[in-house]
Amino acid sequence: MKERETKWKKRERRRRRRNEKRREDGTKSEKKSGNRRVGAELRTRTATRATWRTASKTTKRNGRSTRSLRRSLTDKKTFGRSSRPNREVRMQSVLLTAAILDVGIQFVGWALASVFKTEKFYDLFGSGTFALIAITSLLSKGTPGLKQFLLAVLILIWALRLGSFLVVRVLKTGGDKRFDGVKNNPGKFAVYWFLQAVWVYVTMLPTLFVMNATLTSKVLAWSDYIGLSLFLLGFGLESMSDLQKYKFKMDPENTGKFINSGIWSYSRHPNYFGEMLLWWGLYVICVPTLRGPQHLACLSPIFLTYLLCFVSGIPILERSAEKKWGSQKAYKEYKSKVPVLIPFVHTRGLEHTKKSDVANGDFSSDLEEGIEDVPDGQTLEEPLTSTR
Repeated sequence: MKERETKWKKRERRRRRRNEKRREDGTKSEKKSGNRRVGAELRTRTATRATWRTASKTTKRNGRSTRSLRRSLTDKKTFGRSSRPNREVRMQSVLLTAAILDVGIQFVGWALASVFKTEKFYDLFGSGTFALIAITSLLSKGTPGLKQFLLAVLILIWALRLGSFLVVRVLKTGGDKRFDGVKNNPGKFAVYWFLQAVWVYVTMLPTLFVMNATLTSKVLAWSDYIGLSLFLLGFGLESMSDLQKYKFKMDPENTGKFINSGIWSYSRHPNYFGEMLLWWGLYVICVPTLRGPQHLACLSPIFLTYLLCFVSGIPILERSAEKKWGSQKAYKEYKSKVPVLIPFVHTRGLEHTKKSDVANGDFSSDLEEGIEDVPDGQTLEEPLTSTR
């Protein structure tokens, strides 16, 4: 009997000790409840790493690339969320925000211009849209990378130079007579503003992709320096040619004459060549950051080059110059010696042809009709809706 009681007491003591130990463990776990989530994440991360090691060994045996394996693993949900869909949603929202901002600014500009029946807001709103989209995209990054900061600064410099130059010129000349036939017609005038919105968005598309990528590098690559050099060369060429032509046309002694001095003695349209160079330079900076379908952004500089060379830039100005000075011997010599676009390089495809040989459509015809009443040298910067 005593032996049975002794065994029972021993079992009871063991049971009490187990219960006390469980209570102690429960107290400790309650103290560490704040770290439970971290612990779960660490366990999940450890399991993910183990899965990666095991799968990596398997893929090496099967001959599968480890890069494709890493992509398949990173696409899976980790810690309750997926990283790639978040980046895609963010990119879509940024592109949509830029589009809404672009169209909204042009709509406000069109409304004001239609109410006051003036075209003086046109160039200001065009260059201002570039600056505003660049600033908005940069601020949305929080802590931008060096390349993103560089792109924003370059676009701001270009937009400020362009905006100030065009506004001063419009105020000096009193307006742009090419819009006299459309500024009193809100419907037709809206087409010009809409095309300017398209031009702004398409031109900035490569920059928008880069501005919204995740970049942490604080060092520029060699391709970035090449793109920066092209931008600076184009920006300097465009600025100097605009300034030289503006001073030439503001001199009363040059009334009715064409400019053939300075940079204009090497190219008949050096400002257009500079415009192309600077945007191609920005694209070269963007190329290393683009991924997959984003490389279709190469259509942006191609689009700009095509417009200036074959639609609303060089063809219209060449035909207008031919009508004004085509009978002068000095202009014929100037035209035969000086290339139309690239200095020292004659391009037959860009030379003046008959109007019937160039199918530019109604829009280009309207521009050409309007350019007849424009004072010599008065031109605009935007390639879609005007010429310089």
